[in-house]
Amino acid sequence: MARKSVAKRLFRGAAWALTIVLLTVFSVLILFRYVNPPTSAFMLGYSYANPTKEIEHTWVSLPEISPWMPLAVVASEDQRFPAHWGVDFSAIQSALAEYHAGEGLRGASTITQQTAKNLFLWNGRSFIRKALEAGLALAVDALWSKRRILEVYLNIAEFGPGIYGVEAASKAHFGISAHQLSASQSARLAAVLPNPKVFSAASPSPYVRERAFWIRGQMDQLSGLKYLKDL
Repeated sequence: MARKSVAKRLFRGAAWALTIVLLTVFSVLILFRYVNPPTSAFMLGYSYANPTKEIEHTWVSLPEISPWMPLAVVASEDQRFPAHWGVDFSAIQSALAEYHAGEGLRGASTITQQTAKNLFLWNGRSFIRKALEAGLALAVDALWSKRRILEVYLNIAEFGPGIYGVEAASKAHFGISAHQLSASQSARLAAVLPNPKVFSAASPSPYVRERAFWIRGQMDQLSGLKYLKDL
């Protein structure tokens, strides 16, 4: 009887703890639907690892960003962004099929998943981290508009060591504000996102130039600025 009583108390304690965590996450997501996040988990991680270096980051609203930039990241990272629910299960199935066919395992993270990861989680490939990322992405997609997801993503994504957000990136790499970005410049910024600590938009390697050229072509193939106009 004593063991059952202890087990019951532990179960109740765990259930209450889980409920509190879920309510906290829900409250934070509702808050960030309307209030701009002052920082992100990735920014805090960078500051901790580089205490003597200052982060470059300036928040700008989506209307203050060139319309080419959201199109560039969608063309590069997540072409089904307007259609999926935060997690692209079709892309995951395709990636797994390719892996089982002997090809390398490619990522299938959506922009929503990357937003959740950058904002709340840590970098890594553990199953726990990926599961948390997927759960958060589904919640973000349910609670935020697609436009809000793009706005937050473009303001917290890392575009270079210590450079976070498209406004800081535009000024650091091109000497202009985010609203002045051309289609080609937007494609070049999007091209560095897979590894911003190695790739540079200001001094692009042949790989970055080739990837930016491909992204620019995908932007046209998606019907240009019309693709995201209904978000």
